[in-house]
Amino acid sequence: MVTIADVARAAGVSISTVSYVMSGKRTISQETRDRVAQAIADLQYSPHASARSLASRSTNVIGLQAPLRSGVDVHVVMQIVAGIVTEARAHHYDILLLTSDDAAGLSHAARASMVDALLVMDIESNDPRIQTLEELSVPTVLIGLPAGADGLVCVDFDFEAAGRLAAERLAELGHRRVALFGAPAEVLDRHTSYADRLVRGFLTACEELGLAGSVHACPSSDEAAQVVDEVLAADPSLTGILIHNEGALPHIAARLAGEDRELGVIALCPAEMAGTVSGLADSIAIPAEGIGAAAAGAIRALLAGDDPGKVVLLSPALDSRTRADA
Repeated sequence: MVTIADVARAAGVSISTVSYVMSGKRTISQETRDRVAQAIADLQYSPHASARSLASRSTNVIGLQAPLRSGVDVHVVMQIVAGIVTEARAHHYDILLLTSDDAAGLSHAARASMVDALLVMDIESNDPRIQTLEELSVPTVLIGLPAGADGLVCVDFDFEAAGRLAAERLAELGHRRVALFGAPAEVLDRHTSYADRLVRGFLTACEELGLAGSVHACPSSDEAAQVVDEVLAADPSLTGILIHNEGALPHIAARLAGEDRELGVIALCPAEMAGTVSGLADSIAIPAEGIGAAAAGAIRALLAGDDPGKVVLLSPALDSRTRADA
């Protein structure tokens, strides 16, 4: 079966360049485009035909790499996995859980024909696995939105839009000094894709709206309350708060319940979790199972030779418990 890597070698270019020529997403010189087009013609390469050929010798197994690294919320990860498994089993696919957290494990599963496709979680903004994944012949979907993955399909919740939405809502409620109490420090330090995008959306919206915004890493435990104590003590004018840390959420909410100042608190978390926490002005639900189902659906489309779209982001929605004019 001819792969995109074969085309790249024949044309003397990178795999990403072949992808750009095919998608038209970047300007490529006419000389390079001609070389790629000639290689495609000579090798009779067809992405859809390749997918159909793969399906004809399929294992009906999707490889899933879901690394449980430090700071990762296992509850949300398992909800995403549940969405993947439910969608996969509905279409007669099994899931092979890959225990590695690097590119080597993914490469082994693909080259040994253990799986028909790969689903990869815990994506970093500059993920070291991307280059290897783009060279493999099996369809691959990332749950995340890293840089430099133009040849791969990416599915996720739109965390950047969620950050913007939260900042806009806090501004609507009249708050001028706002803070995001977010993921643990190790998650932010790894530049995990979702955390980076949430921070970017929140701070960009704060700047546009004239809000004083800040971001604070929080442990996923009762120690988060100490971080809140320090931030509130340092900024007596802070009144608007976004919480995105499922493990810290109940501890932060309990700490804020005893605060004298008038606060506006928004939680970004699975809907059922928000329902157990008091004192929230609003919440934005993370559709964890929906993310998993959408990613598995994208894999099925690729295996069928269809185009699911390069980037599939689930839009955020605000569950408003108060109104600005209340």
